[in-house]
Amino acid sequence: KAEIAEFSANPQGLLLEALHSAGYTGALANPLIAPEPAIHKLDSSILKEFIAENYTAPRMVLAASGVEHDVLVSIAEPLLSDLPAVKRPEEPKSVYVGGDYRCQADCQNTHVALAFEVPGGWYEEKTAITVTVLQKLMGGGDWFCTGGVGKGLYSRLSLRILSHYHQIESFSAFNHIYNYSGLFGILATTSPDFASKAVDLAAGELLEVATPGNVTQGQLDRAKQAAKCKVLMDLESRAVACEDIGRQVMTYGERETHREILERCRSNYSE
Repeated sequence: KAEIAEFSANPQGLLLEALHSAGYTGALANPLIAPEPAIHKLDSSILKEFIAENYTAPRMVLAASGVEHDVLVSIAEPLLSDLPAVKRPEEPKSVYVGGDYRCQADCQNTHVALAFEVPGGWYEEKTAITVTVLQKLMGGGDWFCTGGVGKGLYSRLSLRILSHYHQIESFSAFNHIYNYSGLFGILATTSPDFASKAVDLAAGELLEVATPGNVTQGQLDRAKQAAKCKVLMDLESRAVACEDIGRQVMTYGERETHREILERCRSNYSE
């Protein structure tokens, strides 16, 4: 209940949940947080059934960073060897259908999001890398970013939107990429009477960046470097590196190092 209450107090988190439930049918439409009425239906038999179905060897990846493989195996084997070795279930499907979601709330601001599908997800590597760079190119933030608007913030959304519209409290590009699909868009927080204008501005910025000639080579190069720096800085954290290993193994069946990925980007996606 505490987790649900905390999540309910996070409008942008709720908005991202709503984007998935409105935009997809299938697995990606399922909520990450259970609705409160469902909690009262939980009992020990339901939890045992859930564990028996989901905590099986084919549905798990054990990832570690900074430890020799043999040492890891010697520690993990006695702990995990009794996991059920059942047949791995077929991955549930998700279909992007698009949609609209609106929720009335007693809130001082209005939170809006405009998003589109990233077809192919991580399995369409070039597209996934492109939207990662695009997110850095568009950037954004809020009035409380370090230094305030106009002080060291040079992304397109900071310069073109936050610097000109005082009614907008935050305006940021985002992406969420999965195996076969993903979402890319803009999140905004604004005064209620400016919400429709904020949606128009978001649509306009997406059209602008998609129009040939509106992004200079210098801006593109800077966004590429920013995306690269973000990945490399994140991977300095052992926890992030560990998660990266697990995610790559689950998606591709193996893990490539950042050097291999960057080299392939230079060779194949230089434009």
